[in-house]
Amino acid sequence: MEARPADVLPAGEGWQYEPKWDGFRCLAFKNGSRVDLRAKSGKPLTRYFPEVVALLSELDFERFIIDGELVIDRDGKLSFDALQMRLHPAESRIKKLSRETPARLVMFDMLMAADGIPILDRDLSFRRAALEVFAKEAVQPGRLILSPYTRDHNEAKRWLSASGGDTDGVVCKRLDGPYLPGERAMTKVKRLRTADCVVGGFRYESDSKLVGSLLLGLYNNQGDLDHVGFTATISDAERPELTAKLEALRGEPGFSGKAPGGPSRWSTKRSSQWEPLKPKMVVEVRFDHVTGHRFRHGTKLLRWRPDKRPNQCKLEQIER
Repeated sequence: MEARPADVLPAGEGWQYEPKWDGFRCLAFKNGSRVDLRAKSGKPLTRYFPEVVALLSELDFERFIIDGELVIDRDGKLSFDALQMRLHPAESRIKKLSRETPARLVMFDMLMAADGIPILDRDLSFRRAALEVFAKEAVQPGRLILSPYTRDHNEAKRWLSASGGDTDGVVCKRLDGPYLPGERAMTKVKRLRTADCVVGGFRYESDSKLVGSLLLGLYNNQGDLDHVGFTATISDAERPELTAKLEALRGEPGFSGKAPGGPSRWSTKRSSQWEPLKPKMVVEVRFDHVTGHRFRHGTKLLRWRPDKRPNQCKLEQIER
């Protein structure tokens, strides 16, 4: 079951609010000694998380289906990059990482109860009660975790305002709702933040001489400009004039610190095709989440900031 985005938390009776964890969504199936982990896309995750498979296979329950989130703690914070590193072709590498940075499964819903009976058509109140009964015997601190929830709107608002680290928002579910696979029957609300960034470069649109996206930078503690992401929310009407302005500011190095095109999960075949700019232009962008000092997704351009000096745009704006 998936979630549709919203700008505000729904209020009124009949809602349950849960943290939106910063991890891999995962359905965990157990049938006898066999355990199968599946991503939201349906792709298998089993081979990448052998420690979670071993944990679930050892539980004294024959059959169950859990909906939850795979997370990895690194230095006291959840690390999405550590999860990405697990998606590796070498089994030896996966086993090594599973020992060094073991994953946890955070449980928040149950689709087949511990007695082997499917409960997808039962309401959330029933499913949560079944999950809590299961958790009393199954939970293992630091490994298999029961996600908290609240039915208090004000507490959910506090959760939302505090998100941006281990959580990236709040998921809202109807207490009387069944589990509807493939449907956007939940609501997700993310905490949106803003940052003033230096435009350190740009990319042209595919097969075009007009700007397609702006490459964003922030200054680190050493005074170098690090690439932190991009924004592509440029209207067609402003592209010609903006392209001319950007081309007039071409100049090396663009980014004196971390530059686009380096090895990372964001890299594509076009990652190295960018135009460096002198650090003169500043924009304010809106973003939802940060991983490893980079915006997880593309950002929304809010406004140009000619009143802001580029050297005022520091990484501390996006540190969690």
